[in-house]
Amino acid sequence: MIYLMHKTLFSFAAFLVILLPVAVFAANSAVVFMYHRFGEGKHPSTNIKIKQFENHLNELKKKQYSVKSIPEILDKIVSNKPLPPKTIGISIDDAFLSVYVEAWPRLRKLNFPFTLFVATNPLDRQSSGYMSWYQLREMVKAGVTVGSQTASHLHMPAWREKRNQADLQKSNNRFMTELGFIPKIIAYPYGEYSLKVGKISKAAGFEFGFGQHSGVLHKSSNFMYLPRFAFNEKYGGLGRLHLASGALPLEVSDVTPSDPYLRQTQNPPLFGFTVRKIPKKHLSNLRCYASGQGKVYLERLGERRIEVRMKHALPPGRTRVNCTIQEKRGRWKWFGIQFLMQKKQTKR
Repeated sequence: MIYLMHKTLFSFAAFLVILLPVAVFAANSAVVFMYHRFGEGKHPSTNIKIKQFENHLNELKKKQYSVKSIPEILDKIVSNKPLPPKTIGISIDDAFLSVYVEAWPRLRKLNFPFTLFVATNPLDRQSSGYMSWYQLREMVKAGVTVGSQTASHLHMPAWREKRNQADLQKSNNRFMTELGFIPKIIAYPYGEYSLKVGKISKAAGFEFGFGQHSGVLHKSSNFMYLPRFAFNEKYGGLGRLHLASGALPLEVSDVTPSDPYLRQTQNPPLFGFTVRKIPKKHLSNLRCYASGQGKVYLERLGERRIEVRMKHALPPGRTRVNCTIQEKRGRWKWFGIQFLMQKKQTKR
């Protein structure tokens, strides 16, 4: 009897060991990569060299990564279902011809899903250097996910509501005509977002929106303003891929200002947030960096409130701020935001 009991306990323990990796290492976050052009050296700020991209793919096919479609990632995060550790989503903006010629064959060979965000006007005009509707339909038929990037790729926060509504309606109509469906995901052109833009996009039928600020997707994310790690020639090395793929969410709340579209009267902005789910003793390791300013001063108010003090006023246009805490395992908890400083009055 004792022998049978020990044998039963041993079998149960072995069963737990088999299940343990799933329970312990399942994640509830993911990282999305962003690309634009492939092998188009005339545009280094939006281009990734072919060798760099192949290095990325060779890395991502290793067993420690799990490349999944962005709709699947979003569905699991919203539903609070576990994701594999180091889950990666791949997104590509603008539907340049090099996506079809260079990127897609390489991604298809590895069976890597990805989402292509498309502005419809260049396809309608058959603009040089862009894909055609025929090529896009071929990709959709093969399983590529399509998202919107408006019709004219406009600076959405700078335009009034009616112009944005008309542009989104035009692109939605073109998607329905050419593809037979309207995308549910939008990538804001240039990553430029405002609370009003998010509201307009949601009213147009979009369930998720992506910017161009760095960070991690997780349950508490603003699903109309999701982050992505951008890659180009300058920031396209494997070191950046390792950094981005290992990023974990730095969960924050009560972010001020609540709207990243800023007026000059808010310059420099009184940027602050409350950190959640981090041991208070680790907050001393928090660092924030602003583009053009480097490391900025942090003031801690109370136990978890962080106020970020810029060194000087933000320039017109886009400014990114990244705040991180390094974990013992060498991974970084990451929160990023992109501010947009108004250049002039809102356009008609």
